[in-house]
Amino acid sequence: MAQSYDVIIIGSGPGGYIAAIRAAQLGLKTAVVEREHLAGICSNWGCIPTKALLRSAEVFHQAEHASNYGLKLEGKVTPDIAAIVKRSRGIAERMNGGVGFLMKKNKVDVIWGEAKLVKPGEIKVTKTQKKIVEPQGPIPKNTLGEGTYTAKHIIVATGARPRALPGIEPDGKLIWTYFEAMKPEKLPKSLLVMGSGAIGIEFASFYRTLGVEVTVVEVMKTVMPVEDAEISAFAKKQFEKQGMKILLEAKVAKVEKGSDSVTAHVEMKDGKVEKITAERMISAVGVQGNIENLGLEELGVKTDRGCIVIDGYGKTNVAGIYAIGDVARPPMLAHKAEHEAVICVEKIAGLKNVHPMDKLKIPGCTYCNPQVASVGLTEAKAKEQGRDIRVGRFPFVANGKAIALGEDQGMVKTIFDKKTGELLGAHLVGAEVTELIQGFVVAMNLETTEEELMHTIFPHPTISETLKESVLDAYGRALNA
Repeated sequence: MAQSYDVIIIGSGPGGYIAAIRAAQLGLKTAVVEREHLAGICSNWGCIPTKALLRSAEVFHQAEHASNYGLKLEGKVTPDIAAIVKRSRGIAERMNGGVGFLMKKNKVDVIWGEAKLVKPGEIKVTKTQKKIVEPQGPIPKNTLGEGTYTAKHIIVATGARPRALPGIEPDGKLIWTYFEAMKPEKLPKSLLVMGSGAIGIEFASFYRTLGVEVTVVEVMKTVMPVEDAEISAFAKKQFEKQGMKILLEAKVAKVEKGSDSVTAHVEMKDGKVEKITAERMISAVGVQGNIENLGLEELGVKTDRGCIVIDGYGKTNVAGIYAIGDVARPPMLAHKAEHEAVICVEKIAGLKNVHPMDKLKIPGCTYCNPQVASVGLTEAKAKEQGRDIRVGRFPFVANGKAIALGEDQGMVKTIFDKKTGELLGAHLVGAEVTELIQGFVVAMNLETTEEELMHTIFPHPTISETLKESVLDAYGRALNA
């Protein structure tokens, strides 16, 4: 007889495990199916371990420039890539174990294997084709395995994987995805990065900081194309000052592989082709949802461009089947998946006052050097919508804390509706802006106006003061610039 649950979640990434915890909190009998590792790509191969790599690069950069802070270091500081990778992988294991603990704490059953929807309300779990990374420590190694399971509500949270371009498919040796880029056996002398989105530019920044010759090829007009054009231009200048070569409005037409290098034929805007040889290449042209082999097509679940079609509460067109996170729709961000998970489960549980997510209020963060963070409309998008706007800007070079930290290269840009004072968008570039952006996210969520922001007291000395100064500047009242 099939074991029955109220809710079964397929996938234990940020969306999946948060959905499981929230469902358990609401008294629903819950299980999560996982084929490889608890916590998903984010904690094992994405968000967390990449930040560990970038932190190592940041410390290395500071050590190289210790004299700027009146410090003397004996001998030359060199990166130990094996030790850097080991630290990053150790942190991933810790996160994996942490989610295992949370499953135990919240009495969520873990079913190891690969799930397939047999019909609404029923899944079949078979032996996984992946190598299971079991949680470490005093956590049950596994709970359940192969078999048939039923639940009134089944949530698909299977995440996404790197997208590959035909003819330029990653091979794991010369052409990497983020998997290989995270654990190189040695530092390449040169690297070509195809794509300047968050994944591409973070790895470009990491390797460049460690001394690798880096070239970034981007098909769009700006680096990090989703960002405000002014912020992108500022970041590009900083990247180039660090020695990074960036080719815009260019595409990799084909790649020739050598024994230990690749030669990319890069087609420029004017049609000319430039051959660029590098020891390794990273393909960072986006990700695609894991929708295959789940039984979705057989059950008639609608998909669109590699993602499952849902409403504002995670419901698909088939009753009892839901989807959240990367597999559902862009933006493919961990924090979006987590929030979507809570909305979906609370709607299932029948809670009142559950509202669909406002995608304009989802912040985006890129942890390169300098960092980039944003929320809401860009200046161009606001103008496209016919908005009458006020734009404020404030540079880090006029902020005392940024100067004291030796991090004076950055800026804050804010966009307001001229009539109502509504904050439409905020765009930041500079040190620790990924920590600062939340101030504007909270402001937008509370429908804060420019007047309320102006009357908010920001502590001094902090980089956060740049946020208020940018607001003041939008209204011609900046005090420190």
